Amino acid sequence: MGIEGVGARVARKEDKRFITGGGRYVDDMVVPGMKHAVFVRSPHAHAQIKKIDVKKAQAMPGVVGVLTGKELKADGIGNLICGWMIHSKDGTPMKMGAWSPLAVDKVRYVGDAVVIVIADTKGQARDAAEAVEITYKELKAVVDATKAIQPGAPQVHAEAENNLIFDWELGDGKATDAAIKSAAHVTRMKIVNNRLVPNAMEPRAALGHYDKAEDHYTCWTTSQNPHVARLVMSAFYNVAPENKLRVIAPDVGGGFGSKIYIYPEEIVCLWASKKTGVPVKWVADRTESFLSDAHGRDHVSTVEMAFDKDNRITGLKVDTIANLGAYMSLFSSCVPTYLYATLLSGQYNIPAIHANVRAVYTNTAPVDAYRGAGRPEATYVLERMMETAARELGVSPAELRRRNFITSFPHQTPVIMAYDAGDYNASLDAAMKAADYAGFAMRRADAAKQGKLRGIGMSCYIEACGLAPSSAVGSLGAGVGLWESAEVRVNAVGTIEVLTGSHSHGQGHETTFAQLVTQRFGVPIDSVSIVHGDTDKVQMGMGTYGSRSGAVGMSAIVKALDKVEAKAKKIAAHLLEADEGDIVIENGEVKVAGTDKSLPWFQVALASYTAHNLPAGMEPGLKETAFYDPSNFTFPAGCYICEVEIDPETGLTEIIQFVAADDFGNIINPMIVEGQVHGGIAQGVGQALLEGAHYDSSGQLLTASYMDYTMPRAGDLPSFKVSTSNTPCPGNPLGVKGCGEAGAIGSPPAVINAITDALGVVDIAMPASPVTVWATIRATKH
Repeated sequence: MGIEGVGARVARKEDKRFITGGGRYVDDMVVPGMKHAVFVRSPHAHAQIKKIDVKKAQAMPGVVGVLTGKELKADGIGNLICGWMIHSKDGTPMKMGAWSPLAVDKVRYVGDAVVIVIADTKGQARDAAEAVEITYKELKAVVDATKAIQPGAPQVHAEAENNLIFDWELGDGKATDAAIKSAAHVTRMKIVNNRLVPNAMEPRAALGHYDKAEDHYTCWTTSQNPHVARLVMSAFYNVAPENKLRVIAPDVGGGFGSKIYIYPEEIVCLWASKKTGVPVKWVADRTESFLSDAHGRDHVSTVEMAFDKDNRITGLKVDTIANLGAYMSLFSSCVPTYLYATLLSGQYNIPAIHANVRAVYTNTAPVDAYRGAGRPEATYVLERMMETAARELGVSPAELRRRNFITSFPHQTPVIMAYDAGDYNASLDAAMKAADYAGFAMRRADAAKQGKLRGIGMSCYIEACGLAPSSAVGSLGAGVGLWESAEVRVNAVGTIEVLTGSHSHGQGHETTFAQLVTQRFGVPIDSVSIVHGDTDKVQMGMGTYGSRSGAVGMSAIVKALDKVEAKAKKIAAHLLEADEGDIVIENGEVKVAGTDKSLPWFQVALASYTAHNLPAGMEPGLKETAFYDPSNFTFPAGCYICEVEIDPETGLTEIIQFVAADDFGNIINPMIVEGQVHGGIAQGVGQALLEGAHYDSSGQLLTASYMDYTMPRAGDLPSFKVSTSNTPCPGNPLGVKGCGEAGAIGSPPAVINAITDALGVVDIAMPASPVTVWATIRATKH
């Protein structure tokens, strides 16, 4: 195709409205009679609720309602659930503690919602919230997962003895132990993956509206998957029957996984709207987001990696303690299990792997998927181990990786995954060339003359995207299928609407999805509209997460396009009195190949609706639907190289260069892919150098504002060198793999490997802030 089809660097269609202030977010929505809500949240990490007195708040100016958890329970609203069942290795199901949308008898983390206050203005609601009097009996709290499982630790949920949610394993423990016992060399490390706050640009928000006349509910919400939100709120939370509930996710300002889940606020706003008779809007402030958004990561792992005399990996043993916070969020259980342990083979041919994962409750915010979700944690474990092993063995980190790469496909790993295609040497070669890896020693020597410490580190990552087929994830405990749907509507004048169950919140779907249509029919990209995010417009869909929009969402669109194309060709063949097999569609025309006979695209579309001259027995119209359920995950992979320079007097780390060589399979829009990689690297660098959520021993979040939680800025990042190679995915019709999470997966170990190389140390904690680096330098007497 020309400048607008597949492979073209088309500027994002949606950006015009975003950069000119034309975006329509939940906070922009106004419903007649709408009131504003503020939640009263627990100031304690662990406490019994002894008494709630709302009388003063109810008497405040403008107050419409002050509602509590007891009222919510009396109306039959259900507890929040985790939608992925995990069984411990002894066969017992995970211990899911009750999570009421408004706490009734007990609060379990700072920020737990207790009361909702609804008033004419947000200011009035805030004032009234301060007048709510709650008497607590404070209890001891535990915030460290490794301490929470010790006997005598404060008990977060009665259902989970010693706060253990599940004790799960994957792989062959006996074979792995045997490999370690007989190894020529074993590298051992304790690896900590620090807790993060997602910090989407747009805070979470919800607007609930109950229409009494129609007995119908509408929820506008900042969601990555509105159809799942509707399903869960109707089937499990008893908010409203599914046929009487519409969920709309309009423009959403970033998600990074944190907006996949159903939170208490949208449930409560819908319930409160019916209770008070007015539409109820809530928009989080930034501190509220820090406290109550699902956090990410927070793993502590003990790892052993065995090598034979030829430096080939013979076994990998991983024991991980995963902090899931105070409650089990919607997909929290699958993150440290099937999204983590199944990727512990990485790009390497490892014959024996065993992972044991203990998931633990603590008095902290719930933890769930955050950009990469399990894959960054697995890559960090593997790539820190590989770099450390190379140093211990006295060999090149690049050559140790190369020696252990998988080179034959398909490849069955010992931990479920069957890799379908890849060329890991190609990514490594491309990254090393772009980084001038061979010239590093000279650059290091030059830096030393300037009194600086220079280091280089690499990371070879793989991830699993698409999260399917549904039958497979169902057998592993998933509560829903992970297919996707699409509907392609060709209008009578030839314009085209694509309705997709995927949801765009920054990925550029309105452009890339339209490029598929332009490629297929040769119509201008501006004549293609993408519709998403509204359960009343789009048939059931599964949303956007896990880099699934291309591999699954676009594949569903391709299936629907196939059906539209087949029907259009039948109509054209009939009108042109030609054989259907001779019909081609290109450049906006439907032609008879090898002749000058043709019809403009719009004329075929119009003919389908006038229905004056259709093939016998054909239904009018040109509209088709499709569902696509992949046959396997997709497996993007790549190699990242980071070079840093450290000032030993201040501990300040400067990233001199960052190289990313990725294999995403076929690419629809290179410019959008590069943007996704840039954003992912920025988040990964943020984790490695700057970001970290910290609680004190009483459960108070010490990093609940941007004064204390450091976000990466432009000055913290270099200009990235990015490139792609291509081994097409054989498992979907487009050959795509997914790109949205790669940058966040591969970058943290590359940065930390570079810093430890510069300092000559085995490990340094993330975030490797200037004070942490400075203290490490002093401790090692650089």
